[in-house]
Amino acid sequence: MKKGFFITLEGIEGAGKSTMVNFVENSLIKAGHDVVKTREPGGTKIGEQIREILLNNENNKLTSDTELLLIFAARSQHMKEIIMPALSSGKTILCDRFTDASYAYQGGGRGIDASRINLLEKWVQSDFRPNLTLLFDLDVSVGMERTKKRSKADRFEQEKSIFFEKVRTCYLKRAEDEADRFRIINSELPLQKVKDEIAAVLKEIK
Repeated sequence: MKKGFFITLEGIEGAGKSTMVNFVENSLIKAGHDVVKTREPGGTKIGEQIREILLNNENNKLTSDTELLLIFAARSQHMKEIIMPALSSGKTILCDRFTDASYAYQGGGRGIDASRINLLEKWVQSDFRPNLTLLFDLDVSVGMERTKKRSKADRFEQEKSIFFEKVRTCYLKRAEDEADRFRIINSELPLQKVKDEIAAVLKEIK
């Protein structure tokens, strides 16, 4: 049986990864992949309920630790219910955010020590990692300007620019440390050029 392949999309708010996920999916399907598209937090019925808690602006008393634990609770359900069964059957998983987001947002943004995040990562995932991570990168001010054009900001989107600067710095550091897995996409470029960058990366997949 063909071995499955796990691709994640990461980036700060306004980086365009949610817009590009459909382009990536269609490109993979055209290349002959059996694709399962999913997202985090979410991906399962239970995970989507947790997502609603995490994004709800009314939950302004949610602590950083609670936030992190909820995300990994959703991830545990996601792993067992969706990700691992699909990979075992040889499918290609395309996931909007995964554990790199926990290090970037809860680690970089919230200031939770990476060693604590790593404990949860080991518990939920063991040594499991994505095969490929597309990091959509852009200047924080550009990303925030883009998010203003959306509907009402969620609990993360309403954070200040300093928060997203820390998130972006963490993402770029992880990309530097794991250069074999990460591919940085310049999402400040015009749409077609962004698609061209993505297409060039997807050609690397065997």
